[in-house]
Amino acid sequence: MSVSTFYDRFERHAQGEGLKGHATHYCAGCGHGLAHKYMAEAIDELGIQDRTIAISPVGCSVFLYYYMDVGNSQAAHGRAPVVGLGHKLANPESIVISYQGDGDLASIGLAETFQAAQVGLPISVIFINNAIYGMTGGQMAPTTLMGQQTTTTPRGRERVAGLPIRMAEMIGQMDGPVYVERVALFGAKQRVKAKKAIKKALQLQVENKGYSFVEVLSECPTHLKMTPLEAEKWVEENMVPIFPLGVQKDITEEITPELEFKPFKPSFDVEEVKGLIIEGAENGVERFASAFPEHIAKDDISLKLAGAGGDGAQTAALLLTRMAINEGLDSTHIPSYGPESRGGTSYADVRIAKEEVLSPASPTPNILIAFNAPSLTKFAPTVASGGTILYDSSVISDPPSVNGDIQMYGVPFTEIATTIGRRVIKNVVALGALQAMTDIFPEETFLAAIRQALAAKCAMIPMNEEAFQWGQKAVREGIEGE
Repeated sequence: MSVSTFYDRFERHAQGEGLKGHATHYCAGCGHGLAHKYMAEAIDELGIQDRTIAISPVGCSVFLYYYMDVGNSQAAHGRAPVVGLGHKLANPESIVISYQGDGDLASIGLAETFQAAQVGLPISVIFINNAIYGMTGGQMAPTTLMGQQTTTTPRGRERVAGLPIRMAEMIGQMDGPVYVERVALFGAKQRVKAKKAIKKALQLQVENKGYSFVEVLSECPTHLKMTPLEAEKWVEENMVPIFPLGVQKDITEEITPELEFKPFKPSFDVEEVKGLIIEGAENGVERFASAFPEHIAKDDISLKLAGAGGDGAQTAALLLTRMAINEGLDSTHIPSYGPESRGGTSYADVRIAKEEVLSPASPTPNILIAFNAPSLTKFAPTVASGGTILYDSSVISDPPSVNGDIQMYGVPFTEIATTIGRRVIKNVVALGALQAMTDIFPEETFLAAIRQALAAKCAMIPMNEEAFQWGQKAVREGIEGE
């Protein structure tokens, strides 16, 4: 039969000229070609070509987009299911196929695989299991059999390398999927079953029934170092006992109309979306700055706030980001949490741009606020020439030396906050010191952001305002603490 879902010519080979323009690049006996064929035929038979989006990640499966004339997205290694969910949610009428190999789906993408399956949205996952990393050199995969030789298990997979993962069984035990089956490609009978299973997975998506998962036991003659016929026999005799064929789950008859996925039309209307967002205020926020703080950097300022868990660096960073946005600037905040809950260092990068933040990281910050000694030691050498460093002199008694053109000032954040009554507001003390030290924004900009953040805890506002003012005073009057 003529399958319109395939391109007329495959430009992967010889720019689509001659015989190579009508043949896939896969090795002789590879199962990917048959899986492609059954997918293309099912798409044709269901009349869904113009609705189909195929997601192909890294590995041999990536080349799907060379052959199938449907919507195609390439995903990072292991991320195909979540990219597929994104497509489904953005365009609920689409038919999404996540086409993945065993290294991709069952190794680096295992978390994404499980999460997408449990969400249960109607997408169709076609999982090619050939028990090996095919494209990258024949390394051991999560589905490699015990005793099977690979480039990374030259003596055969041993117990120390773990046991093969049975994906169909694991997915079948989850609540989200409605249909899970394992099929194979050796022999005519098995191929007929494989084609039916793939078509059923797509049909269930057309009917909005739910998530489907089809595992296909496939041959890789190249890395098995066998002929195609020998590889088929190997799959039948060696893989099937470990990965039994058949349906693992099928509850499609239980999916009544009220339980079916209801396609919806996402709204991209700015006004409508704004009304749904928390704090998507209709009223404009008052602005206090007359211009971008070019005295710090011409059009893009980077800040790093660092300390131990509980020091409030992340909250202070969020407040700074809010201030910049309130002033009509573009701003980003990226948290990075260290492994230590106390005593080590975690940090937040903040970027503030006149027009657009092009890179959210702050590897060479203009401003560093350090709440503990490890953070100051780690990040002080990275501060840009002409930059500013503020640190908590309550806990840092011996700050490191820095370049002469960097302004470094110690303020007793913790001591001031404790005197006011709550140690945790030392981050607000730090913001007061930052304002007095750099004049990055007017005082009113800082106070407005603090009040916004504490709108649901109004009783806390006076204490935080006092902490902010003491931070300013510490810089202006040279309070260094004991």
